[in-house]
Amino acid sequence: MVASVIMRTFVGLITMITIVGLTYVYAFPPESIRVSRDGAPFFTPPVINPETGKPVQVDVLIRHYKGQ
Repeated sequence: MVASVIMRTFVGLITMITIVGLTYVYAFPPESIRVSRDGAPFFTPPVINPETGKPVQVDVLIRHYKGQ
């Protein structure tokens, strides 16, 4: 009986911490999550190089056009 109450309390506490944490990150995302230092979004899919057909990361393209 006591173990069941303790387990339910533990599960409820972990659930609340998870919900509050995810809500906070969604509502107030840190700057590092939004874009890279070059200004490209972190979750941008790679683009296809028309000459080779291979995928290229957007950060590589940005550095190339910046001349770095």
